[in-house]
Amino acid sequence: QVQLVESGGGLVQAGGSLRLSCAASGRAFNYYAMGWFRQAPGKEREFVAGIAWSGGNTYYADSVKGRFTISRENAKNTVYLQMNSLKPEDTAVYYCAATTRDYVEEQNEYIYWGQGTQVTVSS
Repeated sequence: QVQLVESGGGLVQAGGSLRLSCAASGRAFNYYAMGWFRQAPGKEREFVAGIAWSGGNTYYADSVKGRFTISRENAKNTVYLQMNSLKPEDTAVYYCAATTRDYVEEQNEYIYWGQGTQVTVSS
């Protein structure tokens, strides 16, 4: 079992930045690739960014490329999502999730999920 807890969400103006954190506990964190997803009101949850277990490879949704950066510190059992140049359309609940496979964007490939943290971007 892996427990995931997100933090760092909040209200920010368009053009601003936020850094989300996801703290993991339980089984060996560094065995898992990690991903961030988001769900906006009235929309389906979508993939945002992913990072391999080693941290050496990252991958992003086209909508956030160049603005968001995913990273991880295995020694701290934590994965981050740095979000810059935020837009109102980035408003959503953001979730982190763990998978045993690298380079996957499909939600059903992710085994463990956090409860989510709200990000609201005002115009």
